[in-house]
Amino acid sequence: MSLSYQEFKKEVSRLCGTDLFLYKSQQMDRRIHSLMDFWGISNYDEYLNVLKTNPRRYQEFVKRLTINVSEFFRNPDRFIELWERILPEILQKLGTIRIWSAGCSNGAEPYSIAIILKELNALHRATILATDIDEVVLEKARHGAYLFNEVKSLPGDLREKYFRQEGEVFYFSDTLKKAVRFKKHNLLLEPYPADLDLIICRNVVIYFTEEAKHKIYLDFNRALRIGGYYMTGGTEPLLYYRQYGFENVAPSFYKKTGDPKLEAETGQWSLS
Repeated sequence: MSLSYQEFKKEVSRLCGTDLFLYKSQQMDRRIHSLMDFWGISNYDEYLNVLKTNPRRYQEFVKRLTINVSEFFRNPDRFIELWERILPEILQKLGTIRIWSAGCSNGAEPYSIAIILKELNALHRATILATDIDEVVLEKARHGAYLFNEVKSLPGDLREKYFRQEGEVFYFSDTLKKAVRFKKHNLLLEPYPADLDLIICRNVVIYFTEEAKHKIYLDFNRALRIGGYYMTGGTEPLLYYRQYGFENVAPSFYKKTGDPKLEAETGQWSLS
């Protein structure tokens, strides 16, 4: 008997280690079927076999499931807020500060944080972890090569200071690259780091179901220290933030004030 679509999603969830049922179905279904049509696949049995036996197409499939669009200082006003207010406040804490860029895509986001910290003369005090579910895009991030459209939002002086341009490619500073540690991580399945001062997760949770968002918000709260910040994307405000133990201090910025009023089990894993 041929696989049904729901059975196919269940098998692919096992294969990828990602529960596809926790993504909004309309968006997920469109991405899955667009590749099926593009590859000329007629049924789900054939589709599953291709994903199991063709590494190139499997990587293409995983990449299609995730949205890997990012650029340096995307939404510049938010990064100005980080630069002028949020990070200086965090840096008043003694010792090392701990930052997590979750769903970091091509690395532009954590590298933007590294630039700001360098300009604040505080990069040596920071531990920056950057994670994504897509190993291919993580390799791009580690390489640190970008086209102009990915660095266009940076002020020109910062672009000249922290990039080496060769033709149409901008190569990020090797020194600053060393300040960011990249790691593959599944937000829905794996434990989160602990005692964080800042979590940046932008334009990621918008693609998840309400059930998945609920778990992520609880885990983000538990991963932050009291007074730590969670930075969201502009199109995904944290509704009911007080129930999750946050205060809304500026557009896209939520400060942890206490524990969530809701309960959930969560694990931890180390930045080291």
